[in-house]
Amino acid sequence: MPMDVSRLQVSLEEGERWRRTLSIVVPAEIVQAEREAAVRKLSGQIRLPGFRDGKVPAKVIEKRFGPALNQELVDRVVGEAYREVLRDRELRPISEGEVSKVEYDGSADLTFEVSFDVAPDIPLERTSGFAVTRPNLSVGDAQVDQVLDRVREQHGTWVPMETGTPAEGEKVSVRIQRLADEGDEPRPYEFQLGKEEAIPDIEAAIKTLEVGAEADFTVTFPDDFPTEEKRGESDELRIFLDGRKALEVPELDDAFAAQVGDFETVEALRTRIREDLEKEAGEEAESAVRGQLLEQLLAANPFEVPDSMLDQYIKSMLGEDQELSAEQLAEARTQLGEQAGHTVKRFLVVEEFARKFELAATEDEVDERIEEMAERAGTDPGELYARLQKAGRIERLEREITERKVFDALKAESTITEAS
Repeated sequence: MPMDVSRLQVSLEEGERWRRTLSIVVPAEIVQAEREAAVRKLSGQIRLPGFRDGKVPAKVIEKRFGPALNQELVDRVVGEAYREVLRDRELRPISEGEVSKVEYDGSADLTFEVSFDVAPDIPLERTSGFAVTRPNLSVGDAQVDQVLDRVREQHGTWVPMETGTPAEGEKVSVRIQRLADEGDEPRPYEFQLGKEEAIPDIEAAIKTLEVGAEADFTVTFPDDFPTEEKRGESDELRIFLDGRKALEVPELDDAFAAQVGDFETVEALRTRIREDLEKEAGEEAESAVRGQLLEQLLAANPFEVPDSMLDQYIKSMLGEDQELSAEQLAEARTQLGEQAGHTVKRFLVVEEFARKFELAATEDEVDERIEEMAERAGTDPGELYARLQKAGRIERLEREITERKVFDALKAESTITEAS
């Protein structure tokens, strides 16, 4: 039978960042009745020498199992009272309840406190009348040429060069040995110059060597070197240049266009690249508009994020499998708290906007989107739905549809100016 909440003494304290603390007093007669019931139950289950099954006297039970009974009783009564108060007060915690200040001596009332976070109340008093600017992200010939250059490089051939010194962009094969460890074998490396795969001093040294040559150099590790203790330190190295390769790229002609894809001419390839770049630019401009609208929506409707939500998001940023100590979590809050808080706010305000204006994705909208995706992929909608569901991506699809509807509603009630 559920505990009668009307017989409990309950007070609720509102703390910072949606923290709530319940102070609960369970009268002694309720606790005692629960204890007597526990003793009767144990008496009917336990077997002790000299007593018939199910007939162990309560005094014997008390003597032998009193402390354990008390602990089990306190845990059970605290949990039951907490659950019933939450239900009675219609409180919906978003974090585990933290029990503290438990007091019970076996005869008086049982008192305790439970602290937890509740979902933030987001007022959304202003949801329209915002003014934003859509950036002009036009695509020029230079951008198309840059993509063509990258495509040519991807289809290029690395040709060994027998002599000469390496140049920027070439691939080199080297062996490097610390002079302090002259007894050790040099370590081999292969990388492309100019791609920041080696520190600047080493790349500069390699560019002075002829193929097959070696020399000693003093190099200094830069201030942004990944290994902190090496930053700013110098080292003596012997570098052997074993080989260099230069990239030969194909001619930009119709034959190359046909090699890249289903294009009859270079101009057809350029047209496709421009279309793709313009699509990306449009998506980027749309993202900028959405970002501005969301920032103005947050500024017009400020609220605080519960600490438990911040901690949960920070843990997800660091990796779900990573166990954090209290000290590590505190340090992560210092480093990531502002970014995490802003991201969580953006998520919550979109969610609340969708709830307030009934814009959540419907089953029909999800089905329609999956049918569109299936048609583009040339697959069966039912099979695609099953794959998405198995991968846990249906919820993500619902969120994408909901967000699109939210931003469409915001844009309809805002002024959007095109940048010149």
